[in-house]
Amino acid sequence: MREKSAVILCLILVFAASGVAAPSAGGVIKSDVVTISVERQHEVVGLNSKSALAIHFELKKDWHFYAFAGTAPGGVNLKLAPSSKEDYISFSEPIFPQPHFYFDKTLNEKLDVFSGEFTVFLPFSVSGPGLTGDKPVNVNVKIGVEGAVCSDVQCRIPDFGELNIEVKIADSPMGRAKFFLPDAAKTVPLETEGVSYSVWFALGLAFLAGLTLNIMPCVWPVLPLVVLRIVEQAKTGKGTKLAMGLAFSLGILLFFACLAGANIVLHLAYGRALQWGDQLRDPTFVTVLAMVLIVLALFMFDVFSFALPVSVSGKTSGGYAGTTGMGFLAAVLSTPCSFGILAAAFAWAQAQPLVPATIAIMAIGIGMAVPYVILTAIPGLLDNLPKPGKWMDIFKKAVGFILLGIAVWMITIVPEGRRTGLLFYSVILSFCVWMWGGWVSFDSKTSNRIIVRLVAILLAVSSGFWLLSAPKVLVDWQKYDAELIEKSLAENKPVLIKFTADWCLSCKAVEKLVYQRKDVAELIQQKGVVAIKADTTAKDYPATKALKDMYNEPGVPVSMLFMPGEKEPIKWRDKTFGDELKKTLENINP
Repeated sequence: MREKSAVILCLILVFAASGVAAPSAGGVIKSDVVTISVERQHEVVGLNSKSALAIHFELKKDWHFYAFAGTAPGGVNLKLAPSSKEDYISFSEPIFPQPHFYFDKTLNEKLDVFSGEFTVFLPFSVSGPGLTGDKPVNVNVKIGVEGAVCSDVQCRIPDFGELNIEVKIADSPMGRAKFFLPDAAKTVPLETEGVSYSVWFALGLAFLAGLTLNIMPCVWPVLPLVVLRIVEQAKTGKGTKLAMGLAFSLGILLFFACLAGANIVLHLAYGRALQWGDQLRDPTFVTVLAMVLIVLALFMFDVFSFALPVSVSGKTSGGYAGTTGMGFLAAVLSTPCSFGILAAAFAWAQAQPLVPATIAIMAIGIGMAVPYVILTAIPGLLDNLPKPGKWMDIFKKAVGFILLGIAVWMITIVPEGRRTGLLFYSVILSFCVWMWGGWVSFDSKTSNRIIVRLVAILLAVSSGFWLLSAPKVLVDWQKYDAELIEKSLAENKPVLIKFTADWCLSCKAVEKLVYQRKDVAELIQQKGVVAIKADTTAKDYPATKALKDMYNEPGVPVSMLFMPGEKEPIKWRDKTFGDELKKTLENINP
């Protein structure tokens, strides 16, 4: 009896240390930030039939799970692993709810997360030999739960353990269902459960969603370019006007074709659906698009011109390639604008098989493109446009300022650590563009033109490697080693331990806001501080075990400074303790 009590006590201590209580007999996992429970769809499941389990999550306010491995830091997303030793039950893929965006204010990034109260469904089928007698067979099902649970200041990977539940199987028919599965696919939101659209209604909704993109602020910077082109072409024949409209529409459709293709690749290769605006969560994509807008603005200011931009500007009747490019850019800029009707149409497309999903996504593009075809196909709509003149040059330069404004906005949404370098690079890139177009012209000596423009290219490329690369690590971090720490403390050396993880965004914020400060890094070196990087990315890492067992900390980020002669370390758990750390380091005698 004493041995049994000791085992139970040990279990309680282990789960308390990790912040997770042991699953109860009713199939509940409870911690200070999340409660997880399991429910049967049917009390008794008949042979050769289908049923499901519902896994209910209740997260504390401001805490979340990452939804997808592809977008989760370190790939640590929410995962369920059902299993049963019996042969009766075969599980299908889990059905997750529609995730939502989480915006990290410090790093200025968007991620797909689950938060609040939500449910994940585990469908299964029952098959096997006939049962003897009237009593059902009880099959024990275990459900493993894994994933990082994070807030704005801390992340954890708790040892959730397993949910346990009995599934009763009998020859008799099943009773009334306690819940119903969402329609179609993993990405159907729970709040729309049970709602299904007809194909024609959904395609009409997608078409209407595309129409609304033309009135979104995101598209406005490109529309003046289109107006300039149409005004220039208004004096030509009807065929040319229509061709320009079709070329612009083709650019829009090409972008949505790229989205449809990406959706197909994600479905087939990774088993997940494309999210509207995914590309704008990629800092590299945003950086490139911002620089393109700056170059376009400089072109509108007549800083440079060459064969392709002249085509883009619409000054020649053959600029169809430029018009197509403007259409593509207009569609790209529409991605951040997602009102309810657009979100509903795209969510429906995600939940369908690949063929109707592709058609629905293209229907959004057709809806966006149709107004331009109509505008250029009906002669009367262009007859009253003002004749080209000085107003066009003024309008063109005004458009340049609009493009600069949008470029600045895009720079503000890249991660903070890359923002300063990007701002400086935008100035250097503008200088290089001015060199290209202002220092020489097409009637300059060929050798001079080649030298100047080659220097401009080399300057733009080299400064890009310098300013757009990842921030330099200023602190000489040692790999976590318990013996090294013990030895350093025995020699009365100050020891700084930074507990971090690849999947922890708050840890990255600490790195940028504290340890990339030059004054802090210099003090760490001057004072002879032994700097230890304790990586807790995986459960079996030594630092992960030490964080829980030795230092009794529930999660990362946390930094500890062991001072000579002090028994307890100074701990910091927030993201902005740089000044406190600096003040403490200044008081150390090297």
